[in-house]
Amino acid sequence: MTATAIESEIVAKSPVVTEARPIKDVPVVDGVVMIRQNMPTVPITRPLPDDRAAREALYYQRGWWRTETFLDDLRRQARTRPHKLAVAARRLREARTDTLDYIELRRLTDRFAGALVELGVRPGDFVAVQLPNRWEMVPLLYACIRVGAVICPIGPTTPEDALRHRLSLTEARVLVTISEWEGTSLAKSAVTLREELDSLEHVAVIDGHAPEGALGFRDHFIDQTWEDVHNDDLDGLELRPDDPFVVLFTSGTTGESKGVLHSQNTIHSAIRGYVDTFLLDEHLVAAVTTPLVHYSGFGQGVLASVMLGGTIAFQDRRKNEALLDLVQKYGATLLYGPPPTLTDIAQSQRTEPRDVSTLRHVVTGSAQVLQPLVDDLRATLGARTYSLWGMSENGPVTITKLDYNQDWAAHSNGRPIDAMEIRIDKCINPTERAAVGRLRVRGASQALGYFRREAEYQEKLLDDSWFDTGDVARDDGRGGIRILCRAGDAIKRDGQVVPLAEIESIINRHPKVAEATLVGPTGRVEDPILAVVVPSGDIHPTLDEIRAHLREADQDERFLPERLEVIDVMPKTLTGKVRKATLRQMFGER
Repeated sequence: MTATAIESEIVAKSPVVTEARPIKDVPVVDGVVMIRQNMPTVPITRPLPDDRAAREALYYQRGWWRTETFLDDLRRQARTRPHKLAVAARRLREARTDTLDYIELRRLTDRFAGALVELGVRPGDFVAVQLPNRWEMVPLLYACIRVGAVICPIGPTTPEDALRHRLSLTEARVLVTISEWEGTSLAKSAVTLREELDSLEHVAVIDGHAPEGALGFRDHFIDQTWEDVHNDDLDGLELRPDDPFVVLFTSGTTGESKGVLHSQNTIHSAIRGYVDTFLLDEHLVAAVTTPLVHYSGFGQGVLASVMLGGTIAFQDRRKNEALLDLVQKYGATLLYGPPPTLTDIAQSQRTEPRDVSTLRHVVTGSAQVLQPLVDDLRATLGARTYSLWGMSENGPVTITKLDYNQDWAAHSNGRPIDAMEIRIDKCINPTERAAVGRLRVRGASQALGYFRREAEYQEKLLDDSWFDTGDVARDDGRGGIRILCRAGDAIKRDGQVVPLAEIESIINRHPKVAEATLVGPTGRVEDPILAVVVPSGDIHPTLDEIRAHLREADQDERFLPERLEVIDVMPKTLTGKVRKATLRQMFGER
């Protein structure tokens, strides 16, 4: 079919509106709201109304929730800018970049949707996708919406036990994975699980040889014109905006990971706030360093870009020094990544300067931003740095704003987006507000709940739907916050919470340190402060050197570590968070 014929087909088709459908075994969760007719008019207020129905009506009125879907966004872009570059997916080892324009992305979405129908996927089923940053992830995301399935993104480094847990909990019917990753045969592990799990009917393998019992992804998903075979079968299947859409698994730092369930609307309100904060539009070219299977990758990356009609560029493997090649080649306007990645990028630009004149925003999260990083990025990339805070349960909640001074990202995690509220409670009494305390959030971006873990989710909610984030934060003096630490890790000195996150970030900049974290050996607030360090070379840092480094950064003497332990590898969760409970077991009181 020619491009002209494809365009004509897209123009002729309009989005299909269907009735909301129940999803199998999803509990009735606070926050799941079907689109209602004749919603009452609610005055726009700040703070938001305490009445849940009034809040939800306001979400629609303000456009945080909508009656359209992300699939409608894709159709609109394929119709209005069919040949604009939508995806640039770099394959580092193969030394090539796979690209999709909007018309190709739309066509592949329909083809992949037909392929899922051919495999027996029905509305309410779960489809698991275990991939690195590959182009296939993008049309698979939209194809799941097309067939009414819930997508379950999974990282390629997920161990078999954790993969079994996620597939078993969701009863995923299909698993799309890659042949091997970092020396591990993911395809063989997947086939083994298929034989073990009654619910897992199909394993599709990208790249390499598909083992017996698995499908070749190219053979089934790409080489067959399923959009023609199942065109009529796809009508009426699509997810609606308030249907369960994606399940994201938490890091599991305190136990078995939980599946955070989101609708398209709870995701939309978060990325709407994100793009509005930075005044982003169709000129967006986002270079994303985070995994597409994580919220920041598929939400702020893929969905935000397609919603605006922009371009997203990414690479499949971690090679931070190569990321600026993407910025230069595609004229990236926004660069997103965690502070350690951005530190590597700044150093790469000093060593091998690239043309990065198109960059306007450098956005970072997941760790504290320090002044030296802000200075480095301004000097090397000529762009402002913005800090955000969020979590799987709600996406980006706070962001340093355009009207802040250029250094504020080093002092704050920002103010809340319009769709969300924040408050800081006294840790011992959630009915009282405090300048430093437990951070709670509420708003349109809050998840529907934990899949099949409703009681655990309800434990985190106060009566008026305020969600306990588990973080300790302080007021930044401008209506925003600065994250200090996880509540379960808090240590106090003279009644003040030690800013563990900030001190960790400073220690991580020591030349003899590759990675560092702070813990209390027993988990009590009066614990001594223990620094656990992975050295960057053969010469290990001393406690005196670490303390002197912190004094040079003007840290309070009371907050300096009192003990140092050096280890070879930091214990971490699947999402890269340090397992502090493991460190407490290793280095408890002696």
